[in-house]
Amino acid sequence: MQQHHLSGSETIAKKYISEIENSSQYEEIVDFFDLETKLLYEIHHLEKEQAKKTIHLIIDRISLRAGKSTIRGVKHYFTVLSSIMARKLYENQVPSKKALAFNYACIDMIDNHMNDASFLQFADDLIDFFVMVISERKQPTFIHQTVNKVILFINDELESELSVEDIAKHFRVSTSHLSRIFREHVGITLVEYLNVRRVEESQYYLRNTNKSISEISRQFHFCNQSYFTRIFKKYTEVTPKQFRDQKEHDYFRFALSATI
Repeated sequence: MQQHHLSGSETIAKKYISEIENSSQYEEIVDFFDLETKLLYEIHHLEKEQAKKTIHLIIDRISLRAGKSTIRGVKHYFTVLSSIMARKLYENQVPSKKALAFNYACIDMIDNHMNDASFLQFADDLIDFFVMVISERKQPTFIHQTVNKVILFINDELESELSVEDIAKHFRVSTSHLSRIFREHVGITLVEYLNVRRVEESQYYLRNTNKSISEISRQFHFCNQSYFTRIFKKYTEVTPKQFRDQKEHDYFRFALSATI
């Protein structure tokens, strides 16, 4: 009778299948996926503070299983969670290039800014980032549908060299008409809104990457670093360097609200 010798990969697979079958070791964390479902709901509904509490509970469950390898387990989970979030963005009509950019930004954040001493604070920062990105995808509720579409278009193309003329051409309207209806409904000019969104988005790169301020300025198509600094300070009340260095300074967010 011919004997079948297991290959190395088959031996490894058999070992891990055996571990899967021995699921009793996971009884203490049986609510893990319930917590994850809750977390995703809270992020999607912008319930930031509650989401932070839930991710801390998930970290508790990981530590029960991982023991001394908790930091490594948490790091791996954050990477998986970032991929789940990117997939959900894509499923909500975010262009694939932006969903992928989001995923790689999260991985870069995890690899370069998570450390053993402050991984719980990093979890909170990651939730802040997730909520910030999801909030961009919330459908604007202005009466004029073109204004709503323009806002979503800007969110998707923010790192392109957009001008009022480019946007008007995309929506096949005149620049004067577009400028008028945008200010009428949003309360600020389209040029101001482009600057507001660029400042909002640049905050992530200042706080969570090693890119220079001049690189970030070019990334968001400010004419030069001096102009970027002036516009950034106008909305945040601090310079880009101060925002990078002063971690306690809150993120600036512009509240979209219809004018009466």
